[in-house]
Amino acid sequence: VNYYDSPCSTRIYSPQTVMFSTEIISRQLTEQGRFAYAALCGVSLGQLFTGPENSTFREQYLQGLVHWLDLDESVMPVMGAFLSGLGCEGSDTFLTILQAEPLLAAGATPIIQDLVSFSVKDGQYDARSRVLIRHVSCLLRVSPQQLEEFEETLGEKLREAGEESEEESSRRRRKERGRKLRRYLLIGLATVGGGTVIGVTGGLAAPLVAAGAGAVIGAGGAAALGSATGIAIMASLFGAAGAGLTGYKMNKCVGAIEEFEFLPLSSGKHLHLTIAVTGWLCSGKYSSFQAPWCSLGECGEQYCLVWESRFLRDLGSAMASLLDGLVSMVAQEALKYTVLSGIVTALTWPASLLAAASVIDNPWCVCLSRSAEVGKHLAQVLRSRQQGKRPVSLIGFSLGARVIYFCLQELANDQGMVEDVVLLGAPVDGSEKAWERMTRVVAGKIVNGYCRGDWLLGFLYRSSAAQLSVAGLQPINVQDRRVINVDLSSVVKKPHQKVSAYS
Repeated sequence: VNYYDSPCSTRIYSPQTVMFSTEIISRQLTEQGRFAYAALCGVSLGQLFTGPENSTFREQYLQGLVHWLDLDESVMPVMGAFLSGLGCEGSDTFLTILQAEPLLAAGATPIIQDLVSFSVKDGQYDARSRVLIRHVSCLLRVSPQQLEEFEETLGEKLREAGEESEEESSRRRRKERGRKLRRYLLIGLATVGGGTVIGVTGGLAAPLVAAGAGAVIGAGGAAALGSATGIAIMASLFGAAGAGLTGYKMNKCVGAIEEFEFLPLSSGKHLHLTIAVTGWLCSGKYSSFQAPWCSLGECGEQYCLVWESRFLRDLGSAMASLLDGLVSMVAQEALKYTVLSGIVTALTWPASLLAAASVIDNPWCVCLSRSAEVGKHLAQVLRSRQQGKRPVSLIGFSLGARVIYFCLQELANDQGMVEDVVLLGAPVDGSEKAWERMTRVVAGKIVNGYCRGDWLLGFLYRSSAAQLSVAGLQPINVQDRRVINVDLSSVVKKPHQKVSAYS
């Protein structure tokens, strides 16, 4: 079983059956078990992140894990070999050793909890860490639901630990003032004026209450988190002052962009989040940015991006007018041309169709241009860590998928931020070169949902961009197992039913 090619087992282990202590749980394993744990992660890291851009992450993560497990440094050469791709055939042996551990008799859930705790202990949850954890969860037959539940509970406990009462806050400030004064006296800065304050950590110095988190995180994190982070881990993971994306709103125009903000789709704060990007707006049921995502699976923290609503509504109205006027025309022209999706250039489209489509030309071109700019701005927001140091997954349809495409192009040299990406009916370049650039950014899967018979997308994009290779119309031929093509033709209504994959 592995993360990319096979579904995880649905076997569930009850958290109540797992016993914890105040010691880091992984150190309660036998030395053989700890070695197998690290080796399994080493082999998995070597399989999942093969590019040179991830070499530093692979090495540092595994070296940190070896130290976390209290293994001797002499094992590092062997671990390095696992990272290089050797030892894949030994994965079954490592799994067998772990399954024989008395501590894991009720299931391997404690290993996954320990791995999450290790991955967030420094206030940063790298997207590649989470992909590794999901992969190891599959190998150990720990359900995705258990991982989600533990991450949610751990996130809640971290935030609770970061919230102080007024009395605690007042007491902490008095202590800090006393510490600052003593420090100034010691280093000759009793009269500071405009001078430099050295080594003052302020509110980020308050420690996490390990006892409170211990009941939930158990041995898998209470000791390490309690001694290492405190409020700082909350601020680092969840964004400035814990506000995250909810607190972000563009106050003035950025270039040609007039509107850009985030609306929450789900409540609460989690250790990972999803941003959904709507492709266009229309009247009725889908008149809001949130409406298309009402069936989005509830996992993690979710937002939708609000962008350029005026232009997206113009586009939606133009599309509705076009589709209403072309129903009978398409049926008639289909008799002449058999299959419209087989006509690949604007020059060969029926003149009657070209004339009727002129109504949509301007709003489409405007939105095509704006979506690229919005994508670049989204990349800047993510790069500035407004969302905190947590993995982000992105999903979008139509022009929303185009926003994500340009976001990833802009983030081409930023690893560890984006976990998974889903693009549906994307009006973007489908060439191999363009998508190889994206694979360097995304730690997990890149799903390209396409529909070969989407004649409206084909007509609009090919006529405006003179592009024959369109991601939303065909599979992407990239030799990377992270890129997954999904043919949606069977679930998309036919053109004569007034709907295309674009909708």
